[in-house]
Amino acid sequence: MSQQLTVIGTGVIGNGWVARALARGWDVVAFDPAPGASARTRAFVDNAWGSLEKLGLAEGADPSRLTFVDRLEEAVAGADLVQENVPERLELKREILAAIDAAAAPGTIVGSSTSGFKPSDLQRDCTWVPGRVIVAHPFNPVYLLPLVELVGGEATEPRQIEQAQALYQDLAMRPLVVRREIEGHIADRLMEALWREALHLVNDGVATTEEIDAAVVYGCGLRWSLMGTFLTFHLAGGEQGMRHMLEQFGPALKLPWTKLEAPELTDELIDKVVEGCEYQAADRPVAELDRRRDDFLVELLDLVQKYWPEAEGLEGRI
Repeated sequence: MSQQLTVIGTGVIGNGWVARALARGWDVVAFDPAPGASARTRAFVDNAWGSLEKLGLAEGADPSRLTFVDRLEEAVAGADLVQENVPERLELKREILAAIDAAAAPGTIVGSSTSGFKPSDLQRDCTWVPGRVIVAHPFNPVYLLPLVELVGGEATEPRQIEQAQALYQDLAMRPLVVRREIEGHIADRLMEALWREALHLVNDGVATTEEIDAAVVYGCGLRWSLMGTFLTFHLAGGEQGMRHMLEQFGPALKLPWTKLEAPELTDELIDKVVEGCEYQAADRPVAELDRRRDDFLVELLDLVQKYWPEAEGLEGRI
């Protein structure tokens, strides 16, 4: 029997969930009251489908398994997993999640795509099965990138997180269970630190947006796509690993190299950032850049999967 994903809110992230689930052979039911939402979602899936075919479709994968409905209550009926993707406003999310919780079957997991809010705050107005309302934070493009951060709240039981892990794994994702709820979870906090430093470098005239992106693309980003931060620094310590690296380079942490507080977003800084990005885009529309990114990610995923822990026999590692 096929699984059903219900998607509430079909912006870029919601549509990414739709495309991923369809590619995995799931049935998808979507609800979004915005005019033209159904047409936009179907166009999004059509644009993404070529990349998903290259990545490999599951048996039964078919865009025709998408259904749009007019009522939230109808959308969540029969769902194995509900994914909420409404705008990042806490009161709005609480209202929608409470409505989902009141309408969905008690065994249904409800994931919020929130990039910043804590699950206990999201659960607050849920009165039926609040513990099944968790953070399930993906990364754009959702239909290609496998990471999803799972965070349980005060009412969440371990079995509900285990159930969520199994569902997202069935969607060919790599669930990362966050041990403690915290604003921004893990990955966004790391990206935010890099983003703030990048804005300072532009603001201080040290580098353009293109030059900063080049520093990531041709340097640290290549290593990060396989090893991340800690294992990369472990190798930097040579045969003695991380201990030697910390002994040698640890004192540099006291030097004023970085500015973690964000700079003031003045009109001048905004203009520099916007002009820099438009120069990098070189008049190419976003849809073209999306396809270029997706083609790259499909090839990259094909490569890096050969080097992921399970390919080395390290089962149970992330």
